[in-house]
Amino acid sequence: MQLMSEKGTAGGGLRERKKRATRVALTEAAVRLAAEHGAEKVTVEAISAAAGVSVRTFFNYFDTRDDVFVLTGADTSAHVRRALLAAPAGLTPLEALRDALAAELAEAEQQHELWRLHGQVLRAAPHLFVRSLGAHMADETELAEAIAERMRSVTGAPGDTPGDAPGPPAGSDEERRQALDLYPRLLAAVAVTAVRVSIDHWCARPEVRAFRDVFQEVFALLAAGLPAPPA
Repeated sequence: MQLMSEKGTAGGGLRERKKRATRVALTEAAVRLAAEHGAEKVTVEAISAAAGVSVRTFFNYFDTRDDVFVLTGADTSAHVRRALLAAPAGLTPLEALRDALAAELAEAEQQHELWRLHGQVLRAAPHLFVRSLGAHMADETELAEAIAERMRSVTGAPGDTPGDAPGPPAGSDEERRQALDLYPRLLAAVAVTAVRVSIDHWCARPEVRAFRDVFQEVFALLAAGLPAPPA
């Protein structure tokens, strides 16, 4: 999920806000430099100088230079998971996840240029694309675990799910367990893809519709079972 913003800087103590702001500054500097000069020509020294910090500070936030180009972070992922777990019990898993993601993306309109440049950088540097994909897959796995935890905590019993969430399929206990393990993984993968499609679609034509409207339409289509549009 390309979820990198300064939204989180409003919460936490001064030290935590400064740390998040520094991480954002380093990421923005790296993306802008790579878009202008090519990722292979961008050094840690140049990124650090553009962000106004030392090289030592850079390595306090990122293990390698390439890590700075992954627009997702532990803070963002944790915010989404916490919001998902705290969502009202009456919401379906899809609705709870939609609301958790929407809250984290509330300031997406401010990220248009960064997201556009980031896509440009990844298209020109396949090795960064692969690294970014790997990070997002790991994030997806953690999201699936949070979805499964929410389903267990809300239902109180396996398969006793609220709203339109799937109930236990017919069959053996093992078949039911496998189906209930599958749903969180599928929902996490679909949601991550939905965010990416929403961002890509909006970035291509931001003047046409607000990001929040595109995002809500994408999730409404998912909730409706992806009906084909009228001819």
